[in-house]
Amino acid sequence: MSEERHHHHHLFHHKDEDKPVDDAVAYSETTYATDGDGYTGYAETTQVLADDPTPDYRKEEKHHKHLEHLGELGAAAAGAYALHEKHKAEKDPEHAHKHKIEEEIAAAAAVGAGGYAFHEHHEKKEAKEEYEASHEKKHHFF
Repeated sequence: MSEERHHHHHLFHHKDEDKPVDDAVAYSETTYATDGDGYTGYAETTQVLADDPTPDYRKEEKHHKHLEHLGELGAAAAGAYALHEKHKAEKDPEHAHKHKIEEEIAAAAAVGAGGYAFHEHHEKKEAKEEYEASHEKKHHFF
């Protein structure tokens, strides 16, 4: 009887509510809510933070690779927009100052995105090195 779930009409529905919680690291929160039907009460939310305490270096490496590619794409897009604004400044002398400012902003954004891609490249390399260090064979010579 104590293991039965008592369903109430809560203001918020949590999709992970029906999943069993094992011995993993979990976070539990109790909130007080009122819904539109006049029900007032407490709702408890349990969220699993980590199933396995060992990090997945391959997944982390893939994640940083994805972010690196997004940074590269952002740098290319901002650079293309800067060139577009430079062209507009030459073709539209009446609004040349506005186009020059937008060109400089886009160039700065391209440099920032390039820096972000560079940062993520190094994060990816670190994740790869950590994976290789955790999976290298131990040689016992003595």
